[in-house]
Amino acid sequence: MSRLKQLYEKYKEVILYFIFGVLTTLVNFVIYTVLIFVGVNTYITNIIAWVGAVLFAYLTNRSVVFNSTAKKGRELFKETISFYGARVFSLVVEMLILYVCIDLIGMDQFIPKLAAQVIVIVLNYLLSKFIVFKKSKEK
Repeated sequence: MSRLKQLYEKYKEVILYFIFGVLTTLVNFVIYTVLIFVGVNTYITNIIAWVGAVLFAYLTNRSVVFNSTAKKGRELFKETISFYGARVFSLVVEMLILYVCIDLIGMDQFIPKLAAQVIVIVLNYLLSKFIVFKKSKEK
């Protein structure tokens, strides 16, 4: 049991990010699926799903995964803006994947969405760890 605990402590951040990344993806995919079945345009649906997922991701990443120490003022504002900026970047990457796979190649809407989510999870972790929450972690 202590070996398991050691592994958890060593990889705690990655494990928590994975768990909340999966939950964020689930939030995104559920919103996306519901809106697609209601008949909303794919790209509008994707943006709405993204907004819901990013809000969930920011709250969980900030408090649970990266244990941000930013509390108020300029520091919190900078963290929030950089988090959303990084997510806008990954949204553009996701939208390009959807455009290429759905509009140019003609694939079904769901397989490219799932593949894009895997890429976005990895990209978002790297951006969060090395850019968004970097200063909070160094303190």
